Amino acid sequence: MVGLIGGVILISFNLGNSSSSMLSCGRVGAWGTKNTGNATLALQMEAIRHYATSRVVPQQSFNEITLSFDVLAKTAPCNFLVFGLGHDSLMWASLNPGGTTLFLEEDPKWVQTVLKDTPSLTADTVKYRTQLSEADELLRHYRQEPDCSAKKSFLRGNEKCRLALNMLSDKVYDTEWDLIMVDAPRGYFAEAPGRMAAIYSAAVMARNRKKPGVTHVFLHDVDRKVEKQYAEKFLCRKFLVKATGRLWHFEIPPAATARGGDFC
Repeated sequence: MVGLIGGVILISFNLGNSSSSMLSCGRVGAWGTKNTGNATLALQMEAIRHYATSRVVPQQSFNEITLSFDVLAKTAPCNFLVFGLGHDSLMWASLNPGGTTLFLEEDPKWVQTVLKDTPSLTADTVKYRTQLSEADELLRHYRQEPDCSAKKSFLRGNEKCRLALNMLSDKVYDTEWDLIMVDAPRGYFAEAPGRMAAIYSAAVMARNRKKPGVTHVFLHDVDRKVEKQYAEKFLCRKFLVKATGRLWHFEIPPAATARGGDFC
């Protein structure tokens, strides 16, 4: 695994300096600074050193990481939103040279721990308002609450729809995300936040895209009931383009170009 991570980071640095990798996404996100030149090299060298000297490796498998890497290789530099901050975060940031990578994490203490060791990362703390035990109830709520409907599809200021992540920072709402990775929050015990709101909100962000092209959404742990159920409800089987292991890759078009008025 360490060899894989070091290899793909080196490849991504070469891609980040080639003109062909600049075609799909802009060089600069809607906020933040460019990780170009010396800053990019420093970030990627830091990642190589980290994974070469650590016994702690990302939880995703070789094939799962490769699936996301193949998309990043074609689109970087781009705007990359990741639900979750963990042992793979430095890798994801270094695979998006010159782009904007933001991590959303539920545990403020964990954010402090990670950023202390890797201050080059950018992360926001998110206080979720759902629990995994509410997954079935939230689907009923979605069907009954007009502000959850695909026709409205908004997050900022959406107090009525409990699936809408309305507590995020302005930089999340003001950025059009080219890639969204949903690998958090925790969803393996009843009192955990679950990924219901993250999946729903990722679908809303993708549908609201104004730039040309699709939004790539990656969902991990699809072997679990709730992840699979919500993916099929909001991310849609018809937009599923590839799957490997416990990872699904969706290409979601803007609502203006998608057929039908519902999510799926």
